[in-house]
Amino acid sequence: MDYFSFFNLPRKLTLDVVALEKQFYTMSRKLHPDRFASKPMAEQEAALAQSSLLNDAYRTLKDAISRTQYLLTLEGVELEEQSKSATDAARASGEQKKQIVPPELLEEVFELNMQLQEMRAAKQMGEDEPELRRDLMTAKDAFDAKMVETQAQLEVLWSAWDAGVDADDEAAKTRAKEAMVTLLNKRSYLRNLVRDVNEALGL
Repeated sequence: MDYFSFFNLPRKLTLDVVALEKQFYTMSRKLHPDRFASKPMAEQEAALAQSSLLNDAYRTLKDAISRTQYLLTLEGVELEEQSKSATDAARASGEQKKQIVPPELLEEVFELNMQLQEMRAAKQMGEDEPELRRDLMTAKDAFDAKMVETQAQLEVLWSAWDAGVDADDEAAKTRAKEAMVTLLNKRSYLRNLVRDVNEALGL
């Protein structure tokens, strides 16, 4: 059973998080281990499995981004940046996980990588580079702003997806789905850039 079905919800991306939370606590009480302490072992194990599924489903659906990633997985899409298999493979080989640079960020990313290399080299030599630090902070602010912009674009697509579900319009759902994949990959890449800058600045 998928997480949406578990909560008896349609596969939509806009949902009432407060109502979801209330439903979660109601179901949690019903599945509490103490209620099954005197039951046969099979019933105890079944309740434990249901409780685990409930926790996973709630944790995934309450967050808009993880909800979107999960829905895309149900739709047969695996986002490479988020995929566990890609992460595991990178760790096993000791290599960095490959990510596709969004075309519109190519120039900025090239410049940023040069600045990061300079900052790391300066650190190794025990030097402080105030101007370089300022440049990196400026870059970080710009990427943070792009993250906010990406979030706003995703919210528009969530509504487009939901409208496609309501209208049973597969073409509209496909357009929204493809655009969400592009934006989520961009968001993941931006998040990693901000992380790299924070590390270089010691934030």
